Amino acid sequence: MKLLKSLYLNNFFFYVLLGIIGLFICAFIFPNLYNGVWFIVLGLSTFLLIDIVLLYLAKTGVEATRTTPEKLSNGDLNPVTIDIKNQYSFPVSVKIIDEIPFQFQVRNFKITSKIKAFKQKEIGYDLRPTERGEYYFGALNVYVSSPLRLISRRFTFDKDKMVPTYPSYIQLRKYDLLAFSNNLYQYGIKKIRRIGHTMEFEQIKEYVQGDDLRTLNWKATAKKNSLMVNQFQDEKSQSVYMAIDKGRVMQMPFEGLSLLDYAINSTLVLSNVILKKQDKAGIFAFSKKVENRVFAEKRASQMQKILETLYNIKTDFFESDYSRLYVDIKKNINQRSLIILYTNFETMDGLNRQLPYLKGIAKNHLLVVVFFNNTELNAIINKKTDTIQEVYDKVIAEKFMFEKRLIANELKKYGIHSVLTQPENLTLDAINKYLEIKARGIL
Repeated sequence: MKLLKSLYLNNFFFYVLLGIIGLFICAFIFPNLYNGVWFIVLGLSTFLLIDIVLLYLAKTGVEATRTTPEKLSNGDLNPVTIDIKNQYSFPVSVKIIDEIPFQFQVRNFKITSKIKAFKQKEIGYDLRPTERGEYYFGALNVYVSSPLRLISRRFTFDKDKMVPTYPSYIQLRKYDLLAFSNNLYQYGIKKIRRIGHTMEFEQIKEYVQGDDLRTLNWKATAKKNSLMVNQFQDEKSQSVYMAIDKGRVMQMPFEGLSLLDYAINSTLVLSNVILKKQDKAGIFAFSKKVENRVFAEKRASQMQKILETLYNIKTDFFESDYSRLYVDIKKNINQRSLIILYTNFETMDGLNRQLPYLKGIAKNHLLVVVFFNNTELNAIINKKTDTIQEVYDKVIAEKFMFEKRLIANELKKYGIHSVLTQPENLTLDAINKYLEIKARGIL
């Protein structure tokens, strides 16, 4: 029974069988072909038996293992490798069907390759998850054929493996050095000009070549009879909170990933940059109520705590309650802090409903509202119009795009900073805004 369960007839066998049937049909017209066709049938049976013996003589003909990352990075390409070792004394053709998690909705996964005798081969492919959670891999099925190609023998490896999908830690590594570098052009981030000395005084020291002449301390210079300069250090230990709106406005997808998951990925990277800059990072999410809270701290374990909290954010995309957000911030965040709010406003009416609460938050804290451009509208705006309906669609799209800019101007009028960004640029723009605020010393 095990042999029958693992034995599969290849397409080549059916092609030969179809040819034999055709010859039998021809034998009715040309009787002399009849005996020859039976010799072909005998030959096919013989080769089929030889093929079975070749593949089943060895107990373990091939060995295969699937290697996956310890955890998958949401929204990024994650490499998966399959190592196959051929233990037969002849070259084989392999067809690999990996039972990848159902979340990817891939039903035609197949990899074919050839492996020489007693050789090992590494085969790789990429997976891009678009939601956080547990991903279960099924069996790794390897179908092996001999050079006769009549049958395949199935081998099964690595059954039932679970790999969790976390917020994008690949982006976290990519932008890790941004916290230490001032040369950010290669990442597409604009240069930030420091305005004055928005830093804390540290000490008076002797002037060395390269010091800013504007920091000369003339009184100390007169007393010491040599040039003395004031030395400053960056302001540290400032509290920065990322507030993630997980209401229905964040359900909109972009390239398979929801705006909520873009915000979560950006929060993870930005938290790392904040901690590297010696500030305190904290997060919380809200919709009908405020939850998934991590208070702003600067501990060594803070990044791991933030990562686990972001991984466990779940939502039913209810209508967000900004009044509860305002009350919660007023109650739990007593020190003036930078609050980066990830949300989305599509219309001025949507903003005006929440503006009183945003103004209330901005009275005691430095508030930055991060919201998104609808990139799908760009295709409509840039498309050449031929019909009245297309003209109408283009005008409506331009109205929505213009309204986004009006929202940014309205927030600016009340002293609320804003970042209007495209989803794929969210992480860069959020980091840039934080570095700008630090450089200008407006916190």
